Amino acid sequence: MSSEDRGNSSTGFGGGLAGDSAFGELVVKSKLASSDEVKECMTEQKRLLDENSYRPLSDLLVDGGYITDTQAQRLLTDLGKKSTRQQIPGYQILKELGRGAMAKVYQARQLSLDRIVAIKILPRRYSESPEFVDRFYREGKAAAKLNHRNIVQAIDVGASGPYHYFVMEYVDGYTVHEYLAKNQRYSEAGALEVILHIADALAHAHEKGLVHRDVKPKNIMITQEGDAKLADMGLAREVADTRLAQSEAGRAYGTPYYISPEQIHGKVDIDYRADIYSLGATFYHMVTGRVPFDGPNPTAVMLKHLREPLTPPDHLNPELSVGCAEIIEIMMAKKREDRYQSTQDLLEDLRAVRDGRPPIHARAIFDVNELENLEEGGVVSDLEPWTGSSSRLKNQLSNWKVASVILMVLLFLSILVNIALIVTGSH
Repeated sequence: MSSEDRGNSSTGFGGGLAGDSAFGELVVKSKLASSDEVKECMTEQKRLLDENSYRPLSDLLVDGGYITDTQAQRLLTDLGKKSTRQQIPGYQILKELGRGAMAKVYQARQLSLDRIVAIKILPRRYSESPEFVDRFYREGKAAAKLNHRNIVQAIDVGASGPYHYFVMEYVDGYTVHEYLAKNQRYSEAGALEVILHIADALAHAHEKGLVHRDVKPKNIMITQEGDAKLADMGLAREVADTRLAQSEAGRAYGTPYYISPEQIHGKVDIDYRADIYSLGATFYHMVTGRVPFDGPNPTAVMLKHLREPLTPPDHLNPELSVGCAEIIEIMMAKKREDRYQSTQDLLEDLRAVRDGRPPIHARAIFDVNELENLEEGGVVSDLEPWTGSSSRLKNQLSNWKVASVILMVLLFLSILVNIALIVTGSH
């Protein structure tokens, strides 16, 4: 742990080492413990920090018998803080791991099993909103239905005082987003392994009737062993939950860079194909180093998802195999009926390309689309809605036209040569 990390460590939900110092001074000033006793506990705290652990000074003084738990909580209240013991019984908060739009996540120790966990805590400003509280508990319940090695495991969900919390498996690693920010893009082989893990996790969720609805690089964790884990079920919804679907009709839930067209439209019947699109957008970002569509604001980005053709990923990364590019384009088809019709089909194609074979299901979808377009005259109109498959089809038709022209020119030259030979022979 760096000195910067130590300075940011939390006492409860704020304070850090500076807060511990103020707490120690208040203990001495209140004559509850001597300065030597406080220094002894602070020395122990420093030793724990050197071992990449952290315990609030208040906890150490209570454990040492120098002050009582009630005295500690009273002094913390005087300092404008709350005791972690009081807020989440059975867990010891160690440090803040990160924060999002709706919650903060902390590293903690589950005292009953003496193991490290992660705890997501809903801020008090959201705790007064029934909608936010309901969504928070829905995330915990959704995660609890899933048991898969590539999904962050749920442990507990509940409330303590004004705080609602969700305890989950602690993943010692980094997100795909963090990797992309540092390394620009993944190799095809590296990206395939990650996407295979997450596709397998999604297949499990889909079998349980759940749609994630927010697959993106920030929600994919990579462990120290190299395994990928899907996180954050905050937007997950049961396909069969028509009541919730109706209440969300017309509203776009998801992350603009990776959201599916049907989510943008706020359709009621969102299904697993929305996750396939978002995973495809994530796959695209991983192998090209850029998001599929960009813009000055979320609305502009989402409009591009709806209207603009996708630049084929192998145009941005020439090292990408044709099979990999085809999979991504099928995953990101604008119309969901043009995408993979099951997560299992996607998994089969991903494994095939990983093993050096062509993607059977993607090729079949391309063939169907090509046949349909040829039956309509063999021309892809710029006014038609674009799909990933039509983008590649247009390229294929363009190449076919060029080849036809070359053949016609060669045939014409051959005829001229034969006429010249006949004329020469007659003389």
